[in-house]
Amino acid sequence: MLNDYPILTILTFLPLVGCLLLAPFRKRPEVVRPIALGIGLLELALASWLYVTATSATTRLRSFFLLEDLPWIERFGIRYTLGLDGISLLMVILTAFITLVAMIVSWQSIKERVALHYLLILVMETGIMGVFLSLDLFLFYLFWEVMLIPMFFLIGIWGHGRRIYSAVKFFLYTLAGSLLMLLAIIGLYLIHGAQSGTYTFALSSLLHTRIAPDMGCWLFAAFLLAFAIKVPLFPVHTWLPDAHTDAPTAGSVILAGLLLKTGAYGLIRFGYPLFPAAAKAATPIIFTLAVIGIIYGSWIAYAQKDMKRLVAYSSVGHMGFVALGIAAWTPVALSGAVLQMVNHGVTTGALFALVGMLDERTDTREIAAYGGLWGKVPVFSFFFLLFAMASAGLPGLNNFVGEFLVLTGSFRVTPLAVVFAFSGIVLSLVYTIRLVQELLFVEERQTLALADLSLREGGLLLVLALIAVYLGIHPAPLLELIKVPVTLLTGNP
Repeated sequence: MLNDYPILTILTFLPLVGCLLLAPFRKRPEVVRPIALGIGLLELALASWLYVTATSATTRLRSFFLLEDLPWIERFGIRYTLGLDGISLLMVILTAFITLVAMIVSWQSIKERVALHYLLILVMETGIMGVFLSLDLFLFYLFWEVMLIPMFFLIGIWGHGRRIYSAVKFFLYTLAGSLLMLLAIIGLYLIHGAQSGTYTFALSSLLHTRIAPDMGCWLFAAFLLAFAIKVPLFPVHTWLPDAHTDAPTAGSVILAGLLLKTGAYGLIRFGYPLFPAAAKAATPIIFTLAVIGIIYGSWIAYAQKDMKRLVAYSSVGHMGFVALGIAAWTPVALSGAVLQMVNHGVTTGALFALVGMLDERTDTREIAAYGGLWGKVPVFSFFFLLFAMASAGLPGLNNFVGEFLVLTGSFRVTPLAVVFAFSGIVLSLVYTIRLVQELLFVEERQTLALADLSLREGGLLLVLALIAVYLGIHPAPLLELIKVPVTLLTGNP
């Protein structure tokens, strides 16, 4: 259905337009911060309004209930097509919310080139929104590239330690994957054009392309590699710990909360639907890599001494569950994977924010430097314990629901992989308990000047905590929202 107003275009480009408002005040950070925050709030309000509209009785049964389709570069069959269904709506809301979180955690920690910092965050928001809304492969690729560049500069300019090395590594990994995806997109475009006489990048048309099995495997492999790097799937995950460790707090929050989700979303929206036969043939490989990622990520996380690096490796494990659910491709498993994408964004984003707040106060992220925080900074300790338990999959909190659905939905397809994946949950509980104990409950190792959370920090974490608890005890509204698109994708009512 074509909507009457270009609401999806406004949602996508509002952050980019907001950049123009920042430009005149580039030397006045006290003005730049409220303007950027106002744009972020407006974007979240718009996304929330779309949620209210989508859950109304008249639209909930439709797949793409909002669609904008215009000719763009007609000579090459490129169209400007944006569409919104339940899955993309969840990702859009997550993008608006996590971007707002990134702005708030940067409020005091970023003191140099403030305007440029917020400008890059807003440009990246436009790129990520475009990725989640595009239904034309050329447009999707364009937004895919747009979101990479701001993150490269965020790590390279405001990062720590080996920030240039980590920024370049992040860029090279993701660029290599995306170039292969571009080749596959062009190949698909040419095959479809030769068959139908119509050369187009429209997803709705390319879904009907007949592809020889061997060619389908090669094309799917290129898409899979591009998306697997971003997920990140073992063994192409090695850029992630370095990028997280050296990125500023806002960069880590966006990386964990959003950029990793674009890879999983790409597999769901493009990889599996475009190449179902090749995807089915590759499923055992994806199962294996997902399970290795779950166990390996949890095992390596236990050995880390730097809190940020620990949370980064835990992300490899958690996103392994997302990959497992996608590969199973059943309604329950896929619903769990989509829900886990949201849950991981909230929980891990909060953990990176907490680590960043601690680092701002003490200038160290070494676990061995801390101890006794429970009695010293009780509000911080409460939130840290809550989000650590949520990350470990404690029943009643958000991560439990997503991982439970993934394991339940995958069991009939691959019981052996589920058994091994379950061992990853046990390992994650072990490293989480160790982290919480070392940080909060053992005797204080050295005297550190610590102040508890400010009103701004506490308010932000309270909102994140309420979401984590709500999704843990009442995920039904989100599952209802994605029910129709998941059913259509898997073909299993």
